[in-house]
Amino acid sequence: MMNNLFRNKTFTIALLLLTVVIQTGCNNTKEKENKPKSSAPVTTVQDAIILDISALTSSARIPGELVAFQQVDLYAKVNSFIKKLTVDVGTIVKAGQVLAILDAPEINSQLKGAESRLKSQEAVYLSSKATYDRLFETSKTPGTISHNDLDIAFARQKSDQAQLDAAKAAYKEIADNKNYLQITAPFDGIITSRNVSAGAYVGPSGKGSDMPIFTLQEQKKLRLVVSVPEAYTAYLGNEAEVGFTVGSIPNEKFKANVSRLAGALDYKLRSEHIEMDVKNEDKKLLPGMVAEVSIPLKANAAAFTVPATAVLNSTQGVFVIKVQQNKTIWTSVKSGRTNDGKTEVFGNLTNGDTLILRAGEEVRNGAALTGSIKIK
Repeated sequence: MMNNLFRNKTFTIALLLLTVVIQTGCNNTKEKENKPKSSAPVTTVQDAIILDISALTSSARIPGELVAFQQVDLYAKVNSFIKKLTVDVGTIVKAGQVLAILDAPEINSQLKGAESRLKSQEAVYLSSKATYDRLFETSKTPGTISHNDLDIAFARQKSDQAQLDAAKAAYKEIADNKNYLQITAPFDGIITSRNVSAGAYVGPSGKGSDMPIFTLQEQKKLRLVVSVPEAYTAYLGNEAEVGFTVGSIPNEKFKANVSRLAGALDYKLRSEHIEMDVKNEDKKLLPGMVAEVSIPLKANAAAFTVPATAVLNSTQGVFVIKVQQNKTIWTSVKSGRTNDGKTEVFGNLTNGDTLILRAGEEVRNGAALTGSIKIK
């Protein structure tokens, strides 16, 4: 009797457990049926661009220096004293203008001595020439003058003539030195430095004067000197125009044309020395100013140029996102130069391709597009 009761309870419990399991399975099945089916990733894009070939014009900025078109340090040619200075710092001078008068009393004495020797040698030469002329005329009568005497007279005349030429050269040398007692301007310009005063002892560099008497510069035309790195040398040729600015006049832009190219690279800097002539009639620019030179870099006309926002820089590489058959396709590219919000791109691209304007990793590769596309 007890065994039958135990069996009945066991059967009842098992039946209840089976009912619970069946109901749980049914509920799970209904929940699975109520869940939406999975689909491919989608994205909503509003702005796009049509790819087109266009040239990207950019520029490189490098430092340069303005220097005087001509500059010279003026020294005394002979040892002397400053007698008078006719100009000072800031004086505008013309070519040939006297800048300083020097005094060297010993030169005057040397010149008088040379002049005396010259006159003496002239008298000797005239005497020997007259003697030869008389002998020559007499020798025309046969038997009056021997040929030997005539040859000796001729040789004496030539010797005295050589001595006269030497005396003339010595006199001219001293006279030329006296001319050096006046310092004159070799070209039009402005005196930018004066290092002596009246009464100072001056002479050739290192002999009585370590500093020049004056420094003269031509400033109506300047040289813009630039060391152009190797990477940019191909963009500059003769007559190429560049722009530049200087720190003292930041709001004004100046222009210059390439006038001289070194034609070789500096072995240390790997750059080419280039000079440009700059007109400076108003003298706004001064020698020694540091300039910021803008070198135009003309782009390859066959390159594709896109807004910088259309280029995706991800951990996997650089991409643009094409729109093909209403899907977004990541296309690997190489980026070139960037300027003014635009970037050169190179890759498997075709003129007329549609690209996402604002590329980002949230736009999945192969995602279907929803919504309308606006071409910018």
